[in-house]
Amino acid sequence: MKKIIFTLMLLISLASFGASNKLLLATTTSVRDSGLLDYILPNFERESGIDVKFVAVGTGRALKMGEDGEVDALLVHAKTSELKFMKAGHGVDRVQFMHNFFIVVGPKDGKNFKDLDDALNQINKNNAYKFISRGDDSGTNKKELSLWKNRGIVPNKNWYISSGNGMAATLKIASEKGYYTLTDMSTYLHLKDKLNLDIKVDNDKNLINEYSIITINPDKNKMIHYKNAKIFMNWITSKETKKLISTYGVEEFKMPLFIVE
Repeated sequence: MKKIIFTLMLLISLASFGASNKLLLATTTSVRDSGLLDYILPNFERESGIDVKFVAVGTGRALKMGEDGEVDALLVHAKTSELKFMKAGHGVDRVQFMHNFFIVVGPKDGKNFKDLDDALNQINKNNAYKFISRGDDSGTNKKELSLWKNRGIVPNKNWYISSGNGMAATLKIASEKGYYTLTDMSTYLHLKDKLNLDIKVDNDKNLINEYSIITINPDKNKMIHYKNAKIFMNWITSKETKKLISTYGVEEFKMPLFIVE
């Protein structure tokens, strides 16, 4: 039922985007939940005259939408999958322009870990710990799975739960149940006051979270607004917009939620 409703909503969005001053962007739930697009898009729309609509889904789903020509551009964070997407000719341009970091969060129980390896190994060995995965083929989910794989850990159903939801919903479940999870720093900080979760692991070089903007190949269908997607790409990667992005979160959290490159 959820898929049917989502498809209908997408078709309605596509139907209303026939005009030349439109842009349909597929992005990640983590970008949406961080509040970044609400912060920067009014500037773009005012400066360009282009009306932007965005659909927030996992990166895997966003890439599939791009492959099927359902959107004009992507803002995603799964580098390996993105490069495969580009090699297959689904995208025309790709620019990596900002990053932040993933973190491991868990219950406010005073428990600390030495580092990322210690946290993942202890969760694996101690069934008293529960880990909830997004399980939605998102960039965060892809990163989390690679962390287990790189350490030779096979997630066990005794401690591993899949939410099948976006970042905000998964954090809410983790908070309510006392589970551990992997999240991007920006979404966690944006929702922190509503969560009963502490940061357990951060500042790890293995947890970098890189974001890219991709324009979709206009050969996919005649409805793709490649010119507008390219204008948006040039705008979001410009010096002025990077400066705007670098200020997001500073006033509230005393740190930028995204680091521009």
